[in-house]
Amino acid sequence: MSKLFSRTDQSVFGHWWWTVDRGLLAAYVALVAFGVVLVTAASPPVAERIGLNEFHFIKRHLVVLVPSVILTFGISLLSPRNVWRFSSLMLIGSILALVYVLFVGTEIKGAQRWIPVLGFSLQPSEFVKPAFAVSAAWLIARQKETSGFAGGRIAAGLFGLIVLLLLLQPDLGMTVVTSCIYGAIIFMAGFPLWIVGIMVVAGAVGLVGSYFIFHHVQSRIDRFLDPSSGDSYQVQKSLEAFQNGGLFGTGPGQGTVKLSLPDAHADFIFAVAGEELGFLVTATLVSIFAFILLRGFNRIMDSNQMFIVLATGGLLTMLGTQALVHMGSSVSLLPAKGMTLPFISYGGSSLLSVSITMGMILALTRRQAKQTIAKGSTIRKKRLKAESV
Repeated sequence: MSKLFSRTDQSVFGHWWWTVDRGLLAAYVALVAFGVVLVTAASPPVAERIGLNEFHFIKRHLVVLVPSVILTFGISLLSPRNVWRFSSLMLIGSILALVYVLFVGTEIKGAQRWIPVLGFSLQPSEFVKPAFAVSAAWLIARQKETSGFAGGRIAAGLFGLIVLLLLLQPDLGMTVVTSCIYGAIIFMAGFPLWIVGIMVVAGAVGLVGSYFIFHHVQSRIDRFLDPSSGDSYQVQKSLEAFQNGGLFGTGPGQGTVKLSLPDAHADFIFAVAGEELGFLVTATLVSIFAFILLRGFNRIMDSNQMFIVLATGGLLTMLGTQALVHMGSSVSLLPAKGMTLPFISYGGSSLLSVSITMGMILALTRRQAKQTIAKGSTIRKKRLKAESV
């Protein structure tokens, strides 16, 4: 790619290539490749159990993957201002869809979270997360820069509205992720510690309350604390997969636990990776997620724009929290929660959402190549002037 574009190339693609973080871009491509391999390996047994063609899920995964990659690339071309504009429109649409799903959404496993669209099930809660992260960041950054602008209060109101709509579905997992995003943003924004403390206490109270209000939450926590208290079949199978995989794995497509693991292609795809790819490759997969987080936070440390710092930090928190919950559930470090592994698991809405998120991160962490070129030109002019004298 470097040979295709010179450093002085001022075209849209040339400018993008010399300003985008290629480390983050490479990590994204690696995760997408892992996702194709693992969905191909994990989904056929699931499809056959429910009477579908064995390649049903991988075909649908690839159909969604193509526009997802295009979205990532297209959004990464945007300026920070246009990222905010895009997110604002997506936030409005997502909130309206969250209201809509309560009335006409498809109910699956006791939760009403999906809207049928063109043969696919669209989950609005997936899109509200990145949209809220960027919009809340802009509101709070604007408050810091503009006296009298109540951006913090507006962001808090949006957070409360989104949490209410998520709990009505109910979807505690998405509520936790959204809360982590908001908590990270107000922490990075330098809000008083007492406000952060109230947020932490409110979150703890909310989790305790959800234990008594939602039966499925109580059941999952009880089974996590005492596996003998209920059905912990999927978690036990997941642990068995990691045991079978050992250090080097059984080989792609050679695992056996996925044959009896109901959500092997989605909520427990990390277990399939553990069995078929082994500890070494699975550790590499974890390292790629860690690299994205560390690289992303490192890129914003030198930024003097609060919006970029808050928005990127919120988006990275979303990816990190979601990956942590999925992986933690698979190895029984956290209560079982149906949450996809970003870029890896089967799931159209999830794949589109995290692709949009990655596109925003790439856009917000781009370098300003024109300034560097201008500085170089100035230095050269000064040198030539000195030589002429």
